[in-house]
This record gives sequence, C-alpha cells and structure tokens, in this order.
Amino acid sequence: MKHALRRLRMAAVTLGACALGLSLVSVPAEAYAAPPLAPHSERAPESEQFSAEGVTTVGELRTVDSALSYARSSRTQVVKHPGAAYIKVHFSSLRLAHGEYVTVSSPDGRESYRYDRYLNRATGSDYTTDGQPGFWAMSVGGDTAVVTLHSSRPSGGKAATIDRFWRGYDRTEIGQYNLSTLSVCSTDARRDVVCYQSSHPSEYARSNAVARLLISGGGLCTTWRVGNTNRMLTNKHCISTQSAVSGSEMQFNYQCATCGGANPGPGTKVSGATLYRVSSGGSSELDYTLYSVNNFSTIQGFGTLYLRTTATSTGTQMYIPGHGDGSPKRLSIYENTQGGARCTVRNANYNTWNISYSCDTSGGNSGSPVLDSSHRVIALHHLGGCPSNQGAKSHLIYNEIASLIDNG
Repeated sequence: MKHALRRLRMAAVTLGACALGLSLVSVPAEAYAAPPLAPHSERAPESEQFSAEGVTTVGELRTVDSALSYARSSRTQVVKHPGAAYIKVHFSSLRLAHGEYVTVSSPDGRESYRYDRYLNRATGSDYTTDGQPGFWAMSVGGDTAVVTLHSSRPSGGKAATIDRFWRGYDRTEIGQYNLSTLSVCSTDARRDVVCYQSSHPSEYARSNAVARLLISGGGLCTTWRVGNTNRMLTNKHCISTQSAVSGSEMQFNYQCATCGGANPGPGTKVSGATLYRVSSGGSSELDYTLYSVNNFSTIQGFGTLYLRTTATSTGTQMYIPGHGDGSPKRLSIYENTQGGARCTVRNANYNTWNISYSCDTSGGNSGSPVLDSSHRVIALHHLGGCPSNQGAKSHLIYNEIASLIDNG
C-alpha cells in the first residue's frame, strides 16, 4: 500500500512565491582570483546520484578536479553551476598548518563556513561525512560557492583539494525528476508560515521546531525536534542508517521573512550526529527514525514538539508545518480556502498504524509533524494519496521510543 500511494501519478511540482528562495546575488567571476569551476565539472555516474524511495530528489552530484595552493593566484576557487539552488562542496583533503583555514562562502558573505586542520565543530563550522576520505562543507544557498584559503605563508604546494560538489536543482528540474503523489487535495491552501504569525501565533510558534532535511546532498524531507533533549524525528524512508544521518543537514528557520515574498534567509544548519532507533516491521511500518544533531545548542532556541501518547479521534482539528517540494517552510491549516474549513482528521483509525486526512502536502513533506489544536503531535506524515494522506500514529511511535526521549 505504501509504495502504491507514493506512485499514484506523475505531476509537475507547483511551488509558491517563496519556493526554494532562489533570490540569488549575481557576482561576476572576474571578481575572484580564479574562474568558476563549473565549466570543468562533470555529472557523476548515475550510480552515484541520490536515489531513495519516497524522497524528493533536489540535486545532482558533480565531479571536479581543483586545488587551493599557497600561490597568491590559487588561493580562491569559485564553484559555480548557473541556476543552482545550492552548492555543497567536498574536500578530499586538507593540508593546513596550525592557524590556517579555508572558508566556503556565498558571494555576498551571508553564509560562510570555516574549516581548519582540526575540523572541530565547537570552534569552527559544522560539516557532514559520507564514509569516504575527506568531508563535505555545509551547503551554501545559490549557484555559487567561493572557497578561499586563509594563510600568511608566502608560497608552497597544495593546501586543499576539491573533488566533488552537489548542485541543487532549480524549480523546473525538481518537477522533472520527481514522481509526485496526489497529496494536494483540491485547492492548495498552504501558505508561508509567516503569513500566520498574527492570525495563528501558536501554530506559527510551534512550527519553529521544524527543519528542512537535506539528505546526503541530494534528497529532501522534513524533520523536527522532539522532546526536551537532543532528539529529532523524521521518516525511515528519508534516513535509516548512521551513514545517512552523518551525511545530512538539518536547516532550521528556512522560511520567508514576509508573506508570499521570495526572501528566505539561510537559517541555521546543523549536521546529523547519532542514530538511535529506526522503526521495524513490514506491513506494520511506523516509518520513523530517531536521531540527534551536532551543535545542538545552536538550534535549541527554535523550541521543540511533544508526542501525544494516546490515540486521536476522527474529526480532530489539525495542521501540518513542513518543507513540501523543498520550499521554505509552509503551513497547512485550511483544507481549501483561507478562512474556510480547517484541516481535520478524516479517519483516526484508517488502519492499525495510520490516521488519514486531506490536509495539503507534497513531496518533501515526508517526516512532517501532524499536530492537533493542543499542539501535540498526533502523527508523523509519511504517505500521500488524496483523500487519504496518511501519518503514522504518534502514540504507537511513543510506545517504541519513550525510553529514548523526554516527552515533557
């Protein structure tokens, strides 16, 4: 049933005004000491591309052969792919002395990540890994990443080697490369979360605990903080192994600053740390993954959510915050029309493991919390297929992870 629902139909992905936040700063290549690397990059072999059942694909892997050296003319490299939504750079090696470092920045400096020979997250910047030599810098929004060596050494050999990068798909490509299930029921009533800041302040505030999940550089789901300690929940079909956790980014506060405006900021990005538990069972799949993040203190201020520990009921008012299509965070509060009928649970016992609803979702919403009017999580969204979009029952998930979380 699960896979059938995910494959109901192929559809173009329709994005809102703030979708993907592709408000890029155009900076000419001549402003840097080196030309962009993109003309010399190649698409990685198909076997290396991101692929996972039920996950929205939002990027592709590219290969390059470039190095930063101590020669003045080679201390900056520009990694560029025209029109890309983001760039995520991989260093196969760092050969830095104490006090030297490299930065990976957006052209306007709005985002900048610093790495030295020690790769200490407490004193530098976060990063992700994939089990191979080297490390991945955190992604930079836009189609250009400026990589710079900072050193007082007058000359020398190689300081760092760049061998790969992920580039994010644009809006058209996301629709082209994804099978979209029938999850927007009738009229899409989702709006940017900031649209509800005054009219629905509690729903707006609770959505702060929800983050965009960039999986291994090329996949997209939604994730969120659960309980009072360093714990996160998403779907098993999004990430299910320690290597996937270690290779993923959680982007908090990725949302538009104004209602309907294409103006999201970079937010706060952290990497996955420890995998704690993954759901098991074939047809009895609750489809959850519980894990923690690095640099937890940087995201604590966004708040948290708590699981409802008893079953919900049909007709319960509900809402869903999430990153459908990889877009900046939106809220599903109304069924079809703003100020009209509110989203409600259609069937609280759709089957043993799921509740059903027609509240709007789309690819990328996988892993979103489904909350009731008391702002407790009643389900973990994981299936699309109107009129029966579905979420795994939170009280059943709680029964399996209660000893691993502080549910307040």
